[in-house]
Amino acid sequence: MEYDYNEMLERIYKNLPEKVRERVRFEIPKVESFIQGNRTIVTNLTHISNYLKRDINHLLKFLSRELATSGNIEDYRVIFTGRFPTSLLNSKIEKYVNEFVICAECKKPDTRFEKEDRITFIKCLACGARKPIRAIK
Repeated sequence: MEYDYNEMLERIYKNLPEKVRERVRFEIPKVESFIQGNRTIVTNLTHISNYLKRDINHLLKFLSRELATSGNIEDYRVIFTGRFPTSLLNSKIEKYVNEFVICAECKKPDTRFEKEDRITFIKCLACGARKPIRAIK
């Protein structure tokens, strides 16, 4: 049996699982926040942390350090002391995603944290790469 290249390629493509063929673009949800007095209230940080598959406390700690302020969780909202524009919050979350969510090798967001002794690694579920991450102090 002799096949030409295009027939073989088409046959292979038909046999691929649906998940492999999927090309979904990873988009970080935008921050929904408002300023009330000297406080910035973020209403959807829980949704963002769930979408990124990260613990909200880890994300909150990162944002608090980056903004050099304190942040508290109250009734599904996060309240930061200080006035921060939404654009600044979005850029800080993008920085978090690049450091703690996206795989350094294949650039996919399919990662999780693994702790080994006292070192935490980011492990990619797509390509299997592992990279140590810095602790947020």
